Amino acid sequence: MEAAGDSAGARGGLLCVTGGSGFIGSWLVRLLLDRGYTVHATVKNLQDEGETKHLQTLDGADTRLRLFQMDLLDPSSSMRPAIEGARGVFHLASPLTLHTQDPEKELLEPALKGTLSVLRAAKDCGVHRVVLMSSKSAMLPNPAWPADKVMVEDDCWADLELLKERQLWYHVSKTLAEKAAWEFAEKEGLQLVVLNAGTTLGPFFTPSVNTSLNILLQLLRGQELELDAVYTGWVDVRDVAQSAIVLYENPSAKGRHLCLASMERLVDFADKIADMYPEFPVHRIKEDKQGWLMRDKEPSKKLIDLGVRFVPFDVTIREIVDCFRSEGLI
Repeated sequence: MEAAGDSAGARGGLLCVTGGSGFIGSWLVRLLLDRGYTVHATVKNLQDEGETKHLQTLDGADTRLRLFQMDLLDPSSSMRPAIEGARGVFHLASPLTLHTQDPEKELLEPALKGTLSVLRAAKDCGVHRVVLMSSKSAMLPNPAWPADKVMVEDDCWADLELLKERQLWYHVSKTLAEKAAWEFAEKEGLQLVVLNAGTTLGPFFTPSVNTSLNILLQLLRGQELELDAVYTGWVDVRDVAQSAIVLYENPSAKGRHLCLASMERLVDFADKIADMYPEFPVHRIKEDKQGWLMRDKEPSKKLIDLGVRFVPFDVTIREIVDCFRSEGLI
């Protein structure tokens, strides 16, 4: 993992990370502390050690990390205190689930209202730059995009009507939230840059396994995956966190940035895992249902041009499996 050079005076200041206790957020807080920043991180519940303890034990946390409790649907919560005085904001807090009983309440409302509330607080507090953690789910699927044309980050948006028809509500939430963010930034003159991460894997130090990691865990346990409309490729969590930092520190970074180590189909992913771990009952997918997805070994050209180098697949997977084993999950 390599980063482009810092913008003048960027390091050492105060930054805010919303959703700091999650899988990606925890790694981002860790890397920011390692780089000398002071960090304000938001969590859902300050009384829950599952959200706080793994952050409070990070190197530098005792002097340069402060946690705030934040409710995405309540702008009067500690949203503004967490952002006040920060030069930059990384907005990660957003619900992630592939199955929901009430998509409006559980996904759409908190993603959309939460994003706009954070951006409003950032604007009011004079924040220099905001990095929004969006998703490749805001880019795909897009049936109107030519199958033989490489995806262009700034132009390719997921088809909202198709997403609703397929009940891919997480995709809908990320698409609506990102579109609203761009509209707000343009209207209010806020400096915004977006990271569109794919299925995020990698070693974890959070106390629980998140949705993305659970995909691999299910595969290793022999379960069949029904993710043909969801999976488009993978990326290491450390590269996602590093890419977010690059987007903040490098003033030349503009627009949307697809963050995938490779764009591949679900059948490719399952075959790689089965080849690496023949001792596990990995279910190989017999029918490739993702003919619409163009394979690409270097889909994240904008990030690569900014200096990001992606962790190899086998390294990422072996480190996750080591974590699973150490936690007694496999």
